[in-house]
Amino acid sequence: MSESNWSVPETEVVQQVADRLDADGLDVLATVVDVEGNAYRRPGAKMLLDDDGTGVGSITAGCLENDLLAAADRIRESGRPELVTYDLMEDDEEDVWGLGVGCNGVIDVLLEPLDETYRPAVEAFAAGRDVAVVTVLSDESDRFRRGDRAYYYPDEDRLVLPDGSAADEWPTGELATPGAELAERGRSDTFGVREGALELFVDGLAAPSDLVIFGTGHDVGPVTELAAKNDFRVTVVGFRGGVDVESRFPAADRTVTTSPGSIDEALDLDERTHAVVMTHNFVDDQLTVEALLDSPAPYIGLMGPHERFERMAEEFPASVDESDLDALYTPIGLDLGGGSPYQIAHSIVAEALAVANGRTPGHLREREGHIHDRIDLGGDGSSDGE
Repeated sequence: MSESNWSVPETEVVQQVADRLDADGLDVLATVVDVEGNAYRRPGAKMLLDDDGTGVGSITAGCLENDLLAAADRIRESGRPELVTYDLMEDDEEDVWGLGVGCNGVIDVLLEPLDETYRPAVEAFAAGRDVAVVTVLSDESDRFRRGDRAYYYPDEDRLVLPDGSAADEWPTGELATPGAELAERGRSDTFGVREGALELFVDGLAAPSDLVIFGTGHDVGPVTELAAKNDFRVTVVGFRGGVDVESRFPAADRTVTTSPGSIDEALDLDERTHAVVMTHNFVDDQLTVEALLDSPAPYIGLMGPHERFERMAEEFPASVDESDLDALYTPIGLDLGGGSPYQIAHSIVAEALAVANGRTPGHLREREGHIHDRIDLGGDGSSDGE
């Protein structure tokens, strides 16, 4: 597979899955369902294996993808899901794979034919709706087959089959809590229910976070590109219609032309909205920040020095108090030391990512424990990563 197909954002992988559901072919979906030890990707990482021999997405740093392309042929022939284990902890891994992969872990990958049972997942993702995809890995009672699937919708507290009917035979009570937590956090885990007899993979697909960029200058382009590659759903907002925003920023998912006084009407600002204000117009920035401070947005990044903001704050209405400023980050970005357009964009998007992921930025070498947080759902499965 090509480097460009390997490195696509997760949002693009899901979109490719949606597109291939409407195409003719025998495609295979590969998903990491469990990790023991360390691995490049966490459970939930996906790769779409097209029937023309190419792949989109990644589940490792590139060491297993070609092997999975070959394994997909078995799935197309049998028409049934298969659980494949890659043990990268063996002493002779260099002889097996041709090079040291650097993971030092055991990775379980579910390979399954892509079919209509997966359509509710991509539809929920496209609609910005959290959902947990529950897939059977094994069942000692033989009541379920590997690959059987149900969906838990936390906004309705409801578990349903792919056709929308009630999942009466499924352990609804045991799935509600993990389904809601994993869906909201966009995380995944494998665990057992019914005293471990039924092993399930619960894949939380959280709606993508939004990054709304206010401004149409040339420095908006790199921020838009990098944010899109980091799985933000990007909206670029221009004021007064002086620029063809759509053609200038092709990487944006959406473009809006409005005025600073009409932001509330033009945009749906919620707790997943991350905003970057970089119009370079003092009055426009001030009015935009005032509107954002009155919203649930957890991140409001404002371009410009402290002195500029202090002058701006003097004009804020009395209703804006100190606590309202907790979501405001100015000067915007992390202190990475770079000064080129893309280096500045990296610092901005990195800061927004840290806030979206609930992290305080720092060096990984200074982090104690695992890089990725573990989730303890009280089941008998484990979900590890680096």
